Amino acid sequence: MSRPRIVIVGAGFAGYRAARTLARQTRGRAHITLLNPTDYFLYLPLLPQVAAGVLEPRRVTVSLSDTLPDVRLVLGEADRIDLDGRTLHYTGPEGDDGTLSYDRLVLAAGSVNKLLPIPGVAEHAHGFRGLPEALYLRDHVTRQVELAATAEDPKSCAARCTFVVVGAGYTGSEVAAHGQMFTDAQVRKHPLRQGMRPRWILLDVASRVLPEMDEKLSSTADRVLRQRGVDVRMGTSVQEATSDGVVLSDGEFVETRTLVWCVGVRPDPLVESLGLPLEQGRLLVDPHLQVPGRPELFACGDAAAVPDLEKPGSYTPMTAQHAWRHGKVAAENVAASLGLGGARTPYRHRDLGFVVDLGGAKAAANPLGVALSGVPAGAVTRGYHLAAMPGNRVRVAADWLLDAVLPRQAVQLGLVRSWSVPLDTSSPELARVPGGPATRQEASARSGPGAAVEADTYDGGTGTGSGTDRAGDQPAKGQPGSGVTQVQPGSGAAERRSEEELAKGRPRGEPTRTWPADQPAKGPLGGTRTRSRRPGDEPAEGQPGGEPARNQPGVEPARNQPGGEPAKNQPGGEPARNQPGGEPAKNQPGGEPARNQPGGEPARNQPGGEPAKNQPGGEPAKNQPGGEPAKNQPGPARRPPDDQPPPGPDIAPGPVKRSDPPDDSAKGDS
Repeated sequence: MSRPRIVIVGAGFAGYRAARTLARQTRGRAHITLLNPTDYFLYLPLLPQVAAGVLEPRRVTVSLSDTLPDVRLVLGEADRIDLDGRTLHYTGPEGDDGTLSYDRLVLAAGSVNKLLPIPGVAEHAHGFRGLPEALYLRDHVTRQVELAATAEDPKSCAARCTFVVVGAGYTGSEVAAHGQMFTDAQVRKHPLRQGMRPRWILLDVASRVLPEMDEKLSSTADRVLRQRGVDVRMGTSVQEATSDGVVLSDGEFVETRTLVWCVGVRPDPLVESLGLPLEQGRLLVDPHLQVPGRPELFACGDAAAVPDLEKPGSYTPMTAQHAWRHGKVAAENVAASLGLGGARTPYRHRDLGFVVDLGGAKAAANPLGVALSGVPAGAVTRGYHLAAMPGNRVRVAADWLLDAVLPRQAVQLGLVRSWSVPLDTSSPELARVPGGPATRQEASARSGPGAAVEADTYDGGTGTGSGTDRAGDQPAKGQPGSGVTQVQPGSGAAERRSEEELAKGRPRGEPTRTWPADQPAKGPLGGTRTRSRRPGDEPAEGQPGGEPARNQPGVEPARNQPGGEPAKNQPGGEPARNQPGGEPAKNQPGGEPARNQPGGEPARNQPGGEPAKNQPGGEPAKNQPGGEPAKNQPGPARRPPDDQPPPGPDIAPGPVKRSDPPDDSAKGDS
C-alpha cells in the first residue's frame, strides 16, 4: 500500500509546526513535502533586533533541512492550486516550474504587508516582514546618519536624521524603540556637526500605543518610548508620501528620507485565487482547521480564519502565538483524517500573555495576566523568546551578552538594495535579484492607487536614491525597474506589459511616462539611460565612426520600431536561433556546423572553398565598383574586431538604455 502524500505550503510559524508535528506522528508512514521560498524558518519577533544590529541575521533563522530530517523540502512559491485534480503548481527559485500531487494539503502561506490607498506609499515606503527588509533598513539608517554627519546644510541633516514609522503595534513599537537606541549610539561616537539628535516619529490612527494589549502595558510602552526620545503621535497617519518627506493627516509636512510601514498584514494573495469562501481575506475553516466541503484541504496561520471558541462569533487574531498552535492542531487533524493518529480535536487556546521588547533592559509583558515593566519585563521577554525559538538559542543568548558589554558595529554591508525590497510584494521573505525569475507578485500583489510600478521605482522604490548607478545596482532585464521586456522563464517568448497595465495603481492625476523611440528614457532625477563605453568597444550606432542608427532618417527602420521588421524573440518576430523554438545556432548541438570547422562547409578563400568576393575569380563585393552597394552604409561596411566577442543573448544590438542620473547626495541613499 502506497503512503499518503501530504503537502504543506509555507514554513512560517504554522507551517513549520505542522511539518514537525506530522513528522513525529506519522513516523515514516506518509510522504511529507514542505514547499517554501527559503530554506529556513524565520523567527519574526526578533527581526527588529536584526535591524538595530543587536543580532546577526542567521541568529533568527532555523535550517529546515537540519531540524526536519524526515520532511522533503522543495524550494519554490505556489502559483496555482488545482483543487479538483489535487495538484499544486509552483515556481522554483531559478524559474523552473514544478507540480506536486497530494492527498492532503495544509495551506500555511502566511501574510504580506498590508497596503492602504495612500499616494506614494508603495513607491517610498518599505515594509518589515522579511529578513531582506531588516537588512536593508539597518544599512539605510546607518547610511543616513553617516551622510548627515557630513552634510553642510542643516535642513538636509535634519531630514536624514528623521525616521518615520507608521503603525504602533508590536512591530512598529519595537522598530521605533530599537531604532532610537541604535541611532543615538552612532551619534555619541560621531556627533553631528549641527549638534542635532536623530528623531524617530511613531504614527498610528489608534488612540494609544499597542492597542491590542491592555491599557497598563500600553501606558508602560508609551512611557518608555517617550523617555527614550521617540515622538509618539496617536490619531495621526500619513496622507501622502513623496521623495522628500511625508504629509501627515493633520497637514504637517515632515521632511524625511525614511518611511517604515508597519500598519499590519494581509493574507497571502494565493488564498484569493482558490475561489473559496473568505472572511476578511482569510480562508474560512471550521474549528478543526478544515475547509468546509474540502476534506483534503486544511488551512492555518495568518491565511486561515479560525473560529475563536473562547470568544464566540469572532476569529483568532493574526499573531505568531496563534499560528504556532494552529500548526500543531492542523497536523494532528491531518494525521487523524488519514488514520495515522488519534481523534480530531478543535482548536481552543487562551492567551498566556504578550511580551514586547523595547530595547536594552526595557520591555512590557503580562505573563499569565501579570503586568510587568522594566528589568523584570525584559528578563521575562528574553526568556520567552529563548524558550519559543526552535533553534539557535545559545547563539542568540551569546549575541545578547556581547551586545551588553561591547559597542555595536554600525557598518553598511550593502547586500540589499532598496529596489530589491519593494513594499508591494507577495514574497517579503525574498529579495529581488538581478537576473532572477519573475514571481507571482508581478500579477497578484498590486492593490490600490499606491501600488508601485516600473516607471516609479527605478531608483529603488523609495524615491530617496542619489540617482547614481554603480556596478551591479541596475536591475536585470525582466526585473522591476529595468524598463525592458519581461521574459518569463521557459516560455520561449517575450511578454511585454502594456502602458495601460503599468498605469494601474498610479496615483490619480499622475501622467503615464512615455518617451519617443528615438530619445533616451530619462530617470526620475532627470538623467538619461545610456550605456557607458569601455576602451576597445565598437563605436555605438549613430556615433562618428560607427554604423548609422537604424531608426534615424534615411536608414532602414529598426526591427522593433513601427514600420520595421519585428525583432527576433519578440511577439510576432522570428524566434532567436538559440532560443526555444528557434533555429539552432551554428556550431551548437543540433545546429549547422560552422564553416571551416570539422564537418562544416569550407570557408571562403580557403583551400577547397568558394572564392572570396573581391578576389580573383570571385564575385565582386557589394560596396565595391561593380558590386551592389551595402544597405544603409555611406561607405564600406565595418566589421567588428576579431577579438571582440559577439553579443550574447542578453545584449541587444545598439546602445542599451539605462539610467545614470546625476549624483545628488541630498536625495538619500541608492
